[in-house]
Amino acid sequence: MKPPHQKLAALLALLACGIAASADAADSEPIRRAVADFLERQAPGLPGPARHEIGGIAAGGIADGCRKISVSMPPGGKPWGRTHVQARCTDGANWSLFVPVDIHVTANYLVSARPLRAGQTIAEADLATRRGDLAELPANILTDAAQAIGQTASTTLPADRPLRADLLRKPVVVRLGQSTRVVSGGSGFQVASEGKALGNAIAGQVVQVRMNSGQTVSGLAQADGTVRVGQ
Repeated sequence: MKPPHQKLAALLALLACGIAASADAADSEPIRRAVADFLERQAPGLPGPARHEIGGIAAGGIADGCRKISVSMPPGGKPWGRTHVQARCTDGANWSLFVPVDIHVTANYLVSARPLRAGQTIAEADLATRRGDLAELPANILTDAAQAIGQTASTTLPADRPLRADLLRKPVVVRLGQSTRVVSGGSGFQVASEGKALGNAIAGQVVQVRMNSGQTVSGLAQADGTVRVGQ
């Protein structure tokens, strides 16, 4: 059995820990409120109703006196699921820290309505929707039919497979060796000529074309299969 003075020392140590924990919690509360406000402002831009959980905030070692806290989603941060946001003091102190958050979004997401073969162009009839928590699905899950229609399947997919961005690709609009219309011009005028494509390209990619004159030009592939050179 411990002597009375040892019991008193232990009790004082516990009280000290409790006071320190309370101080840490008080320091973290403004950060927690700022993070909660930020997540609530982001919620209308998500594809469905959202709720969030804010993880532990390591505020014990940061300087006090902060009068304004800015919160942002770091580049590459996931819009839902287990992720993090950055809280930064912009007035009164100089500190920055990452806060873990868990964002749940209940929304419709796309699945294949029937089996799809590799290279198949996706039509509306190939799509169906399911509803669930997007936090339990891959971050690149598709939620809007416009994200899939007109693209091609990059691999064979069974029916009822959740559609992710990496399972689809944009269609090739310019193909190697094909006769290609090249358009150039400026304000108020346009010139068109013909050539042969020297590679494949999707819309927006740079592709080279050998003109009938023998000259090789580079331009941006357009959705209609033409190549635009210059402005």
